[in-house]
This record gives sequence, C-alpha cells and structure tokens, in this order.
Amino acid sequence: MRPLTEEEAKALFEKLAKYIGENVKLLLERSDGNYVFRYHRDKVYYVNELIMKKATNFSRKQLISLGTMFGKFSKTGKFKLHITALDFLSSYAKAKVWVKPGAEQQFLYGNNITKAGLGRISAGTERYDGVVVYNMSDLPLGFGAAAKSTVDCKNTEPNTIVVFHQADVGEYVRAESTMS
Repeated sequence: MRPLTEEEAKALFEKLAKYIGENVKLLLERSDGNYVFRYHRDKVYYVNELIMKKATNFSRKQLISLGTMFGKFSKTGKFKLHITALDFLSSYAKAKVWVKPGAEQQFLYGNNITKAGLGRISAGTERYDGVVVYNMSDLPLGFGAAAKSTVDCKNTEPNTIVVFHQADVGEYVRAESTMS
C-alpha cells in the first residue's frame, strides 16, 4: 500500500470531479478525521488515516483490502470508478437522475436509461456529465454519464438513451465471484 503518484492522483480527482465537482475537497477535509487515498494492487482505497497507519503492521501480501475501494487502474493507466464508491458519490453528487420503477430493474441489469424510464433529472445537467442514478424513493442505484442535457431530454423521443450505464448495485450479484 502506497500513496498515489501525481499522475494517479490527477486521474482519480478528474474522474471524481465529473460526478461531485468541487465537493472532492469534502472527501479529504472531513470533521470525523483525516482520510486519504491509497494505492494497493492496481486499486485505489479511501481510508481513515489512523486505520491506514495500523495496517502498516501487515505485509503487502497479507493485506487484501483496506477502507472503501473507489476504483481501479487499467493496464493502460485509466481510472475506472467502482460501484463501492456509490455511497460517497451519492452524498456529494452535483447531477442526479431518478428512474421510474419500470426502468429501475433494467438499469440494475446493466442497461442504459431511456427517456421513457426517466422520472426526473436535476437542472443544469450537461451532456456527458457524471450522474448518480436514484429510484423514485431516493435510494442510490448506481451512476453513469448523461447522454443528453436537461434541455435536450425535454424534446427527445421516448426510446432515446438519456443516461449511459457505468455501474449499478446489481453488480454485487452479477460479479459476486470477482468482487474484491
């Protein structure tokens, strides 16, 4: 486990900024303690600094996981957010989308959201902004990228894709054996 390099930190914060904007600072400057991002086996973890210091008693081979996994780096160096970061993304999200009950199951199966399944969309959402997807009861289901802006969603056909799927809570079931 080690601190992120400058390139890794830049990739992580650029990806987080797509979803939570300026609120990235709030992840690091918390009132309940100091939190840091750490790199371990191609994955990025968000962990309390006190717990991180205690984990140094374990060798790297013995340490499986620490804190909350935010995502991982591909072999080409690109950062991909993981569904385990949803709790933090939903707390600080700048763009939100609510889906109708009929489209909820389709999203949880890994499909994109169409205009017909769109319940609401937050004002000011631009095309390709990162959005957190909620059901109509305000339960976070996952996240994706807006295929259409808020203005464009009003004048589009019902079968047009409005949110590209990136991750959802159904991944816990679909990828249970590979989750780590």
